[in-house]
Amino acid sequence: MEPVFTLVLAGGSGTRLWPLSREEFPKQFLRIEEGCSLYQCTLRRAFALGDPARTKVLSSVRFGAMALLQARELLDVPQSFVVEEPCPKNTAPAIALGLLALMEECGATREGVVFVCPSDHIIYGPELFQDAVRAAAAAARSGNVCVFGIPPTRPDTGFGYVRAGEPCGEWRMVERFVEKPSLEKAREYLDEGGFFWNGGMFVFTVGTMLDALSKYLPETAPLIEKGYGSFLEAFASLPSISIDYAVLERITNVALVPLEAPWTDIGSWDALYEFSDKDSEGNVKKGRIVAEGCADSLFLSTKRLVAAVDVRDFLIVDSPDALLIAPRGSSQKVRAIVDRLKAENAVEVVRSPEGARPWGGYELLHQGERFAIKRVTVLPGKRLSLQYHHHRSEHWVVVRGTAKVTIGAEERFVHEGESVFIPKHSVHRLENPGKVMLELVEVRGGEYIEEDDIVRIEDDYGR
Repeated sequence: MEPVFTLVLAGGSGTRLWPLSREEFPKQFLRIEEGCSLYQCTLRRAFALGDPARTKVLSSVRFGAMALLQARELLDVPQSFVVEEPCPKNTAPAIALGLLALMEECGATREGVVFVCPSDHIIYGPELFQDAVRAAAAAARSGNVCVFGIPPTRPDTGFGYVRAGEPCGEWRMVERFVEKPSLEKAREYLDEGGFFWNGGMFVFTVGTMLDALSKYLPETAPLIEKGYGSFLEAFASLPSISIDYAVLERITNVALVPLEAPWTDIGSWDALYEFSDKDSEGNVKKGRIVAEGCADSLFLSTKRLVAAVDVRDFLIVDSPDALLIAPRGSSQKVRAIVDRLKAENAVEVVRSPEGARPWGGYELLHQGERFAIKRVTVLPGKRLSLQYHHHRSEHWVVVRGTAKVTIGAEERFVHEGESVFIPKHSVHRLENPGKVMLELVEVRGGEYIEEDDIVRIEDDYGR
């Protein structure tokens, strides 16, 4: 297949898969697929379509660091691999920004074919997937914007639908888009045939989409002409609108390619159970699970051993700081739990035990009154801001690599097995001068130990 350019959408947030997904750690970054996050699985599919240098990730300022960190676990990508949207503006402005980035940095021309996909889907069957992209690329070269239709397996009110006409070679022309229907309508669509779930993926040429955006979203036209830098600078002034409303539902040259590969967008824990492979007792087990006499249940643990006896038709999802237990069929009620926790200002809805920063990342191992223990990783050549804290002191123990530590006017190197103490109010900085990942354990203590107790004096990332 001729290589295509790819835009991966990784800026969304949400809590539908709580307790794993949080406002600070949305579902695309969850490691559900055998240690691989949904986002990383998406990148692997994108890289298989051609040169990884033809791929860009669209994310928000909030999640850009996580997107870059997880991408670098797969491949040594540059900082510019992730295009950060300055503020949320939905998919139409984001895609325009991404196309201009592909033209400026990746060599895309107006004739270049671009595949746009969300980062939180599971798709099995790589050959079927690549066949669908190849057919969609042919439709795009014929002047169409091509969407992917998921053949419906049940009447479902959670998806938008697409009505497609008769086959035209490897694709069909779209007759109309349908909003999420009632259950009665969804049953009618399934019985009638010709209706597909809207998979939220698109293929088009750069020129076709930029022309459509300029016409139907005229605010973008002069900015598109000026290029990536001007578009980025004016991004905050653009309207917030999806690519579906801005373009797809207003043009007539929309084609559809059916995606025959197994697919799900994992909208709930029940959806994950239904889609996943099951053992002989009908159980789905992800993580360290021991089940005795259990059947037809989902067990998922990110860290701890989960043991269950005589459990049937249940969903059990364990995270480091919260546990969800629900009968199968009730996972849509997770939203009510999340709303209740939000009303109580519970940190378990917002904060995640894991976090990413432009320099690396951290994992909260344990927290008690007046202390917290974290695992901190710093990428080679990266450093934290020059900073100090009003309320806490820190003790760093190097586990792997070599740390360059600045405390006041003194610089020192700290090696594996060695440690250093940073008193409160001391100006300090942590740096990885080596070529391997720096890993350390941080023990912080004091009357206030939250992340916002930080005063930055100098920062490489403009924070």
